[in-house]
Amino acid sequence: MAIGDQGADQLTLFRSAVRLACRELRGGVRGFRIFLACLVLGVTAIAGIGSLGASVTAGLRADGAALLGGDVAVRVLYHPATAEERRFLEQSGAVSEVVTMRAMARSSDNAKQSLAELKAVDATYPLYGALSLDPARPLAETLAERGGVFGAAVDPAVASRLGLARGDRFRVGDAVFELRALIAHEPDASLTGLAFGPRITIAAAALPQTGLIRPGALVGYEYRLKLPAGTDAAAWTEAARAAFPDAGWQIRTADRAAPSLQRLIDRIAFFLDLAGITALLVGGIGIGNAVAGYVQSKTGTIATLKCLGAPNRLVFAAYLAQVLALALVGIVVALVLGALLPAAAVPLIARLFPVAPRLGIYPLPLAEAALAGLLATLAFSLWPLAAIGRVAPGALFRDTVAPTRRRPPLAAIAATAMAAAGLAALIVLAAPDRIVALWYIAGAIAAFAVFRGAGALIVRAARRLGRSRWIAARPLIRLALANLHRPGAPTARIVLSLGIGLSVLAAVALVEGNLADEIDTRLADRAPSYFFIDIQPDQLAGFEALVGATAGASLQQVPMLRGRITRLNGAAVETAAVAPDARWALRSDRGLTYAATPPAGARIVAGKWWPQGYNGPPLVSFDAELAHGMGLKVGDTLTVNLLGRKITATIANLRQIDWARLGINFAIVFAPGTLEAAPQTHLAAVYLPQSEEEPLVRRVVAQYPNV
Repeated sequence: MAIGDQGADQLTLFRSAVRLACRELRGGVRGFRIFLACLVLGVTAIAGIGSLGASVTAGLRADGAALLGGDVAVRVLYHPATAEERRFLEQSGAVSEVVTMRAMARSSDNAKQSLAELKAVDATYPLYGALSLDPARPLAETLAERGGVFGAAVDPAVASRLGLARGDRFRVGDAVFELRALIAHEPDASLTGLAFGPRITIAAAALPQTGLIRPGALVGYEYRLKLPAGTDAAAWTEAARAAFPDAGWQIRTADRAAPSLQRLIDRIAFFLDLAGITALLVGGIGIGNAVAGYVQSKTGTIATLKCLGAPNRLVFAAYLAQVLALALVGIVVALVLGALLPAAAVPLIARLFPVAPRLGIYPLPLAEAALAGLLATLAFSLWPLAAIGRVAPGALFRDTVAPTRRRPPLAAIAATAMAAAGLAALIVLAAPDRIVALWYIAGAIAAFAVFRGAGALIVRAARRLGRSRWIAARPLIRLALANLHRPGAPTARIVLSLGIGLSVLAAVALVEGNLADEIDTRLADRAPSYFFIDIQPDQLAGFEALVGATAGASLQQVPMLRGRITRLNGAAVETAAVAPDARWALRSDRGLTYAATPPAGARIVAGKWWPQGYNGPPLVSFDAELAHGMGLKVGDTLTVNLLGRKITATIANLRQIDWARLGINFAIVFAPGTLEAAPQTHLAAVYLPQSEEEPLVRRVVAQYPNV
C-alpha cells in the first residue's frame, strides 16, 4: 500500500472514531461523572495552588524596592561602613542608613518588659514606600527630640505588652523614649530571617543614648540605595564587590528583596503541590474505575461493532476519543476554577504576607496542571481502555454469564508506563527540592503496589474460603465471598481506592499528631526557660551570680560571634557545588563559637576532637550534615569572614547535631587560640522553675539593659 493510501486510511479511521465518539456522548456523561469529578478536583488543586504561589511571587517582585527599602541594600555586621565605603555608596545614588539590633524594652517602672527589634533610621528613610502610623503624622515629627526625650513609633504588640498608651514613656537600654505613634504598616518589614520581637523605630540620633552599641554586640548596619534611572543593579553589585572585596558586605537587589520569604513560599507551594498531586492520584484511581466500569457496561456495544466489521483500533480510538474529550472539558473547567482560586483566597491570606498578591492569569502553573491532568488521565485510563481490543464478537452473547478475562496488549502497557513516567518527570522537574519529589514518587509507587497486591490477596482468599464446608453451610456468607472473587468484581480496585485514600488521611493526621506531641511534650521537657543573648564579657560574672542566686536555676553559656562562610576548600561558595538543603548555611552570617571540650550531647562521627591545651593552626568542628551537603570531609578547609578578617581553618572533626534538644548548638566550633581576641558576646541558656522565670528576667534587665 502506498504512503498516501496509508494516510487516507488513518484520516478515515480518525473521522470514524470521532463520529462514533460523538454518537456515544449524545447519551450523556452518566458513566463519566466520577471521572469528571476526580479529574476536576485534582487539576483544580494543582492549578489553584500554583496560581496562588505565582501571584504572591509576582507581588513580591513588583514591590521589591519597597520591601528592600531601595534598589540595592548593603548590609554589614558589627561596625558601620568606613568613610571610604560611605563615599562610594553616596556617589552611587541616594542613601538611607538603617541600624537594627535586638533590645529589651521596659516600662518606666521596670515592671514589664518585652524583647523587641530596635530600628534606628535617618532623615531619608524610607526611600521607597511609605511608613503608615497611627495617628497619621510625619515620621520625622514622630521621632524628633522634645524636651530632651526622643519619640518612638512602636509595633502595637510592644504597647500591649508594656501597657503603654500614646504619650507614655518607656526605656530601651539607658534611654527614655516617648510613645508617639503605633506602626500600622512598615514597607520594609523584616523578611530576611527570624524576627526576635516586634519593632521599635527610633531616630538614628537617639541610638547612642541607649548605650547598646558595645563591642561584639550584634548590630546590623544597612545602607539602602536609590540608584539613578537606568542603572543596572546587578552590574552595580559586581562593581561594589570588586571595589571592596574585603568589606564583608551582604548585598541584595530589589528583585531578590525577600529571599527567605520567597524560599518559604516556594516550599509551602511545593508541599501543597504534592498535596494536589496526591488528590489527582487518588482521583486517578477513580478515573480508572470509572473507565473500567464504562467499558464493562459497553461490552454489548463493542461486540456489536465488531460483528459489523469494525476493527479493534477503530473501537479503541472511538472510546479513547470520548475519554480525551471529557478529560479536555474537565481540565478546562478545572483551570478556570484554579485561575479564580487566588481571587477567592486573597481575603483570607492578605494579612499573612507583607505585599498584596498580584491577581492575574499565570500560564506556567496552569500549563503544568493541565499536563498533569492529561498524563494522569492517560495513565489511569489506557489500561482499561486497552481491554476493548480483547472483546470478541461472541462476548455479545455470553459476557453476562461468563465474562471474558481480558489482558491489555503490551503496547497499552508500554503507553501506560510512558504516561506514568511523564507524570513523575513533571513532578520532579517542577519541584524546588527534587530529592523530596523522588521520595514522594517512590512512596506513591510503593503504596499503589501494596494496596493493589492487597486487593489481589483478598480476591484469592475469598475464592479459597468460599470452598470450605463451613462457608458452604452459610449461604449469606458464601454469596458475599462469591461477590468478592466473581469475574469482573471490582474488589481489587475498591481496595486500592480505599487504601490510598485512607493512607493520605492517616498520614496527615499522624504528621500533625507527631508534631504536636513533639512540641507540646518532648521539646517542652528539654527546652531552656530563656535564652539570654548579647551578654558582654565584663557582665558574665555578674549574670552568673544572678542566676546562681535563683532557686533551682542552672545555665549553659558559651562565647558567641558571627561570621559568614566564604570559601570551601579555597573555592568561592558562589561557585561551589552545594546541595540545596545545605545552601541555607551560606546565605548570610552564622553564629559560631570556640571551645576546648566537645559541646554537651555532641556525637563525633568522623575525625577527633583537638587535645587539651591546643594552641596551633585554626581548626574547626563542623556539622556532619552540612559537610555532606557541601562535599566536605575531615582535612578539608573552610574560610570564614569574621569582621572583615578571613580565617581559613581545617576541619578536625564532624559532629552529628541534635537540633531538637533546643540547647546551645553551633554548626561551627573553633578550637581555642583563634577567636579569643575578637569582639564577642556570650549566649546563655537558663533552666529554672516556671515560678522564677519572670522575677529573674526583671532582675537581669534592670541590671543589664543591653541583655
